[in-house]
Amino acid sequence: DKDEADDLTQEVFIKVWDNLDGFREESKVSTWIYRIAVNTCLARIRKSKKNIRTDSIGDIGEIEQPSAVDREKMFKSLYKCINRLSETNRAIILLELEGLPQKEIAEVIGIKHEAIRTRIHRIKNDLTKCVNHE
Repeated sequence: DKDEADDLTQEVFIKVWDNLDGFREESKVSTWIYRIAVNTCLARIRKSKKNIRTDSIGDIGEIEQPSAVDREKMFKSLYKCINRLSETNRAIILLELEGLPQKEIAEVIGIKHEAIRTRIHRIKNDLTKCVNHE
């Protein structure tokens, strides 16, 4: 939703501006801003408690390829499973899915890179099991 994305962007920059004097320079500014953005988005998700948007599900009947329907079901199942993860694990896997390098994920989350690698591996295994049982 473009309007919601614009609102969140504005909210993030307001938080950055308001808290600029609190930046301790223990990490890169970009990492600090990214963490503010992640926290702001997660707070909005928790507040709205919205599930995956299903506006286009009505159009699925027009799709004749079963693989497309199966893929849609798999994505819905995957995101249901992701929503069941702890807040930290959910943030880790969503950052991983966005393509953020694991070293930066470690900085954002505040744990060692090796621990992030292990956690991502375990989260992926848990999600695989969850999706297969959905």
